[in-house]
Amino acid sequence: MQTVREYAEALYSLSCEENLKEDIAEEIASVRDVFKENPDYLKLLSSPSIEISERLGLLEAAFKDAVHEYVLSFLKLLCEKGHIAFYGECATEFEKLVAFSNKISKAKVTSAVELTDEEREALLEKLEIKCGHKVELETSVDSSLLGGVVIEQDGRIIDASLKRRLSEVKDVMAK
Repeated sequence: MQTVREYAEALYSLSCEENLKEDIAEEIASVRDVFKENPDYLKLLSSPSIEISERLGLLEAAFKDAVHEYVLSFLKLLCEKGHIAFYGECATEFEKLVAFSNKISKAKVTSAVELTDEEREALLEKLEIKCGHKVELETSVDSSLLGGVVIEQDGRIIDASLKRRLSEVKDVMAK
């Protein structure tokens, strides 16, 4: 969504100007955690049946002493414009901008079984060599893959799963 990117870029630019991007990134993530833990709070802030001034007051009361004024202003702006429901996407986009500027990419690795520490380290090393910068690895398990891994990094997907290979064999046999 273009709006999400525009909001994230605006906050990112401001945080860079003030040399606060790492601090803001941490606070953005902590606010996202609050919203994840309290989804009804986000619904309340999105409710058009509640006066905007009351919703802004709720944000002020909850976050005034907890986050930097830029983060609070960002929350209020999203609320005023009716986009507070997209806060999570804005936070993710902001984090992508920070990671890109720090030359860090995130890779999500899904495997059929839990990776050992050695496998995890070897994979991380290969990914860092391949892309030429630091990589943060997030792993998960999906037993439906049957074997192998699926790697999502920088908008690319490498599917080296047994499930995909079996599907290809099935397609060839069907022809």
